[in-house]
Amino acid sequence: QVQLVESGGGLAPPGGSLRVSCKVSGGNFKTYAMAWFRQAPGKEREFVAVIRERGGTTLYADSVKGRFTMSRDNAESTVFLQMNSLKVEDTAVYYCAAGLRLITSSLRLPSQYAYWGRGTQVTVSS
Repeated sequence: QVQLVESGGGLAPPGGSLRVSCKVSGGNFKTYAMAWFRQAPGKEREFVAVIRERGGTTLYADSVKGRFTMSRDNAESTVFLQMNSLKVEDTAVYYCAAGLRLITSSLRLPSQYAYWGRGTQVTVSS
């Protein structure tokens, strides 16, 4: 059974940085496209970033481009999201997701991901 466990959330001031991680167990990590989504209270879950199976391609939401960096360590079955220049509007629960055989046009769609973590809270506040 595939399990995803996020860690590293917390509280940061505006302009600060946080790094969240997602450890995957079960399955074949190298075959998964990995993504981060987030959901703020009263809002729909939204795409943040995705990295392809071999790590050669990453895509970002416009709202985080230039501030967030996603990476993966296939040897450790872990993905990371480095978040810099944080804004209050980045406050949300951040979810890690894994998907198989996703085409480019579907990478930003949460419905395309088969496996999800439980999420980690990120709060940006002074």
